This record gives sequence, structure tokens and C-alpha cells, in this order.
Amino acid sequence: MLFHEATARALSDHGVTTVFGVLGDANLYVMDAFQRHAGGTFVSMANEAGAVLAANGYARTSGRLGVATVTHGPALTNTVTALVEGVRDRTPVLLIAGDTAVADRENFQNISQRDVVLPTGAGFEQVRTPHTVAEDLTTAIRRAVLERRPVVLNMPVDFQWEEVAYAPLPPGWLPSQAVPPDPEVMDRTVGVVGSAERPIVLAGQGAVTPDARKALLRLASRIGAPVATTLRARDLFRGEPYDLGIFGTLSHQSALDVIARSDCVVAFGASLNKWTTAEGSLLEGKKLVHVDVDRGAPLRHSAVHVGVVGDATAVADGLVAWLDEAEVKPTGFASPKLAERLAARKRHEFPDRGTDSTVDIRTALIRLESRFPEERTLVFDGGRFIHHAFRILQVPEPRAYVHTVNFGSIGLGMGNAVGAAFGAPGRPTLLVTGDGGFMLGGLAEFGSAVRHGLDLVVVVLNDGAYGAEHVQLRDKGMDPAISTFTWPDLGPVATALGGQGLTVRNRAELDEALAAIEHRDRPVLIDVKIDPDAVPAPDY
Repeated sequence: MLFHEATARALSDHGVTTVFGVLGDANLYVMDAFQRHAGGTFVSMANEAGAVLAANGYARTSGRLGVATVTHGPALTNTVTALVEGVRDRTPVLLIAGDTAVADRENFQNISQRDVVLPTGAGFEQVRTPHTVAEDLTTAIRRAVLERRPVVLNMPVDFQWEEVAYAPLPPGWLPSQAVPPDPEVMDRTVGVVGSAERPIVLAGQGAVTPDARKALLRLASRIGAPVATTLRARDLFRGEPYDLGIFGTLSHQSALDVIARSDCVVAFGASLNKWTTAEGSLLEGKKLVHVDVDRGAPLRHSAVHVGVVGDATAVADGLVAWLDEAEVKPTGFASPKLAERLAARKRHEFPDRGTDSTVDIRTALIRLESRFPEERTLVFDGGRFIHHAFRILQVPEPRAYVHTVNFGSIGLGMGNAVGAAFGAPGRPTLLVTGDGGFMLGGLAEFGSAVRHGLDLVVVVLNDGAYGAEHVQLRDKGMDPAISTFTWPDLGPVATALGGQGLTVRNRAELDEALAAIEHRDRPVLIDVKIDPDAVPAPDY
């Protein structure tokens, strides 16, 4: 078969059903073959960064490999920020990038693509000859899955019409396996956990499977410990009576009180970075047991009393068995009184700062949380609003949350949201973004969402400014005018793009908009007007 047909066939043989991309000279025939001959779906995006971000969002919600494709030169350079985001998100993504012909030195889109990719932290694989495409693609997929990062497969344009012999190849890696812990290490772990009087069980992104959740709850019950999660594992224990919520700088006051009283933290699959530990302050005076399949994780950010290399489920169940054998009694730290306190916890009352022409950001998010379906996929863009959104909006389980601020960039939410919607088609996707992030990276891809008929609601918290910069200038008594914008009214813009656009200037219009989305039949955008000088510090 022809090279482009073989590439499409190899993708299909590796279970790839969806590819996000922007067509160009070096990839259009591959994608045509992927749809016509391999039965795959090509999702056209408006820009190359959006394609890679969509692949990232798809991988996050589906649990499968995300795949994107772009052509050469400027198409690849447009993906740099998205690649860095994927690397820091530790997401398995394959980016098939076309390249100019090796002999075509004067091509005006020619650039050393390897040198573009490697500084992002992504991997790079070259299609060496037309005849090695199946092997090279398999290697790239293998690396993306095992290294948990984007890998770029570089494909010269002049290979596309070469005839090649094709034979399918196996994936080349073993499925995930439970790693049992070392018995000597387990003995020391039991000594630490068994002697604790006020332990907490903490789950991170590496412990968000259903089996791990059950095992951690069994362990927490066995030792009488409340449970908590990192931001990336948010809502893993939602609905449990002793759930403290997020552990770290986003903790509510009741959780902080419990964390302060605890004397031992047993962490599973958590990086324990400075946000989770509040620069280490939340671990002071406590014994720390850190469990992870990555043997480099336990000492990466925090000193530990015992580091355990092993699968979260296997270690948690093993601890329960060892504690039973040693006849260690539960501590009672997770007491009925604590459950009552957590159940009775309500968000603080606050003076609503809304006016006839603006909405209080807290009111907007609280009402959105109560009115939007609980079974949702939640995506945040970056921006000043995010500290409030982190605390107020919830998800049914961790995979339903797509984190997009690993690189501190705004404008990455919409692309992720498109991919997330494809990865979890059975539930609506909610994107919360600022106006700056939407205008930077969301406007064009909202059109993509419309074109593909996605069940997507975009809420733009619109303060007409780059809010984080606005508040800095204002706090120093400087003129914030250079941080402000006169955007068009985004509701009519969304409608012009084929969606349903709604403009919200006060609480009455907010309620009308939230009622309207219950009857949506296309992507919806709600433009919520916010006063940049009335966004309070997130202290509730």
C-alpha cells in the first residue's frame, strides 16, 4: 500500500479512533486514509495548538492515548506551548507532524523540527524511511504511553506516495501491573502508621482508579483516618463522611484545622509539591509515609519517614492485612463529631458585590455549581478567577476534571474542552474561563465546538481586563488602564459562530441564562460581566 495508507492503517491497528488536527501538505493524505479506509474520525481544529490541547483533553477524560496531527514548519512551532503543557501534565499524546522534504533545503517552511520539539520536554521520533513507518509509529506510541508525555512523530512530506509493504506490529509494552511492596519496607510502614494517633490518608493523581479508591477507604476506616486529595485527584472521596476535600493551599478552614492536628500523613500517588504541602508547612511535625509506583517520587519534593514503592491498591490492602495481624486498633481520629462538623460546614456568608451591570464572581460560581448537571466534565482555563473556581465547582470523579494550568498559561482551556467532550461524550462539558483566556485561545475553537456539535457550555467570567495584572497595578496605586480591554459583547459573537450566546449583567440575567442552558441544543457561551475592582481574595 501507499505510505499514507500504511500510516493510517497503523494508527487504526493500535486502537486509535480519533485524531485532532489541522490539515496541510504533509498530513492531509494520511488523514483522508484514516477516515476513508481505516474508519477513524478526524476532528478538524482551528489552530495547531488547539489540536494538541484537544488531544490532551481527550486523553484525560477517556484514559486513552490522545493523538493530534499538524503539517510542517509554522504549524509545528504553533504547538510549542501546548506541548509544554502536555509534558507538565504528564499526558500520553502522540503528535504526528509533517516535515519538509529532506532534499528541499530552500523550502520556506523548513526548520529543524527536532530542535523545536526537544526544549519543550516532549519526545521526538523520526520516520526513518517509508518502509519503517509502522515500526517508527509503534515506537512513538510506546514512548508516549510509558513516558507519559507527548511524543512527536516526524514525517517527511515526500514519503506520502511511496509504496511500502505493511504488516501490523504489537504495541510493544506490557499493561499496567500491581507492584507489591517490599516486606521489610511494609514492616517499617506498619510501625509508623500503627503508632499514629491522628492519621490522614491522602490520595493524589496516581491513586484515582476505582480499585485504589476502595482500597484507600478500607485503609482509612481501618486506622480511623479522615481522607483528603490533591487538586488533581479532587472529589475522589466526594460524599464520604470524613472527606476533607483538597489538601493544601486550597483547603477550607475545617480541613486546615484537622490537618494541623494530625500527626501522620499516608500519601498515595501524590507529588506532595509546594501547593499540596503549603511550602512544607502542612507536613511540619508529622510523620510522612509516601507511596508511589515511581521510586523517585517519595523524595522529589518532601522528606519522608518511609517511602514505599508500590501500587496504591496493593499497598493499602497490604497495610490493612498487616495491621489486622498486629491487632492495631483504629485511632478514632475520624470521629462522628468530625463527620458532623464536615456535614454542617457551609460556605461563609459574604456581602454580594454585584450591581445592575455586574455580577459578584462568587455568586456566579455558586449558582453555576448548583444549576449545572452534577454529572459533568469540568475544564478551567487560567486566570484570576481560578482560585474561586477551584473551591466552588466540583466533579463526579477525578477523571472528569481537566487541569490546564501546568505551564501557567491562559488560553489553553477551550482546546482541552473540545477534546474532553470527545473523550467523555456521555456527559456535558463545562469550561470556565476568563475573558483574556477566551480571546487568546478560545474564540476560534468555540467555532470548532459548534462545527462538531459538542455538548459544551462556556462560562466567561469577563472583567474586561487581564485581572491578575489589573489588581497588581491597582494595589500599587498605579493606573490599571494598560491591563484593560474593550472586548466585543461575547454573547452575540458566540451566536454569530453558530452557538447560543447569552450576556449576563446582573443576578436576574444570570438566573435566566442558567435556566436557558437546560434546553441547549448546541454549544452555549455565557458572558458574565464582572467588575475587576470587585473580585475579592478567595478567603472562604
